[in-house]
Amino acid sequence: MGDILIRKDRRAGRITFTRPQALNALNHEMALAIHAALAIWQDDSDVSLVIINAEGERAFCAGGDIAAVYRAGLKGDHQVGRDFFRDEYLMNARIADYPKPIVAFMQGFVMGGGVGVGGHASHRIVCESTQVAMPETGIGLIPDVGGSWLLGHAPGRIGEYLGLTSGRMGPGDAIHAGFADTYLPEKEWPVLIDRLAATGDVDLIIGQEPPEAPLETADLSAFGGRTVAEIIAALETSGDEASLKALRRNSPLSMAATLALVRAARGDRSVRDSLAREYRFTWRATAESDFLEGVRAQIIDKDRKPKWAADHQDAKVRAILEPLGDADLKWGEDN
Repeated sequence: MGDILIRKDRRAGRITFTRPQALNALNHEMALAIHAALAIWQDDSDVSLVIINAEGERAFCAGGDIAAVYRAGLKGDHQVGRDFFRDEYLMNARIADYPKPIVAFMQGFVMGGGVGVGGHASHRIVCESTQVAMPETGIGLIPDVGGSWLLGHAPGRIGEYLGLTSGRMGPGDAIHAGFADTYLPEKEWPVLIDRLAATGDVDLIIGQEPPEAPLETADLSAFGGRTVAEIIAALETSGDEASLKALRRNSPLSMAATLALVRAARGDRSVRDSLAREYRFTWRATAESDFLEGVRAQIIDKDRKPKWAADHQDAKVRAILEPLGDADLKWGEDN
């Protein structure tokens, strides 16, 4: 497959994203390939650990490749999106619960679908160029791929802040917020990857002092508001114009649903609970949300002027997060 390279390398299973020209965006076939490889290596005694990395300097993975989902949704075909999100989430859960170490080397942009791969690995390495974000509210979606789980378990109100504003984190903030574990300059990665593959020993991962984490001292108390409206009111009182600009730009329905998802995730037993709840939104996204308009404005036409029209009242938020019955995300015996 031209978009991803999967092979065994001595003691390691190796997964490398190989479409740097597309910022290593994750498509449906790539998600299925990762899931299948992990299933095979789980019982392979020759594989002691898994290494996931990416070609190119600009991105580990800048998000999901949702062009096909968008095109199908415009035609009224909602199953393409539902199938993609389902299989992606099954893969995310396998990474999160994998019985062997998974080491992710995350340079450049790590956003959306990239967080779903690297953010759930057991050993998450970032470098000087790393920029992590869950920017989905800007395209009318919600922080999915287990993003609500990670946001919900970030310290303080960082989860609400990042989820609603689509804010980016450098390496220091990513470690502080629980999206990464280890800081190591990228120039040192090739030697470490080679040693990991040769030995299968994750104890060889020794990081360096990470850069500062501005979020550690930021006053995010306004994001403790009960609703998005209350958060906006508190931000207006405090004069936080940067956050206000982001909240005024993003989809009102997506932000309201994100707030509910992040807070619900704090009570979840595992990432699977959060993924199942996220799937209720994304299953309905192409038919009942601002998603198609958000993708049009931000990715297709790139006019950056989405016309948000979806109802975002409490009843709508509850409805779009309601269980799907037989369509709810299901976990197979091997997942």
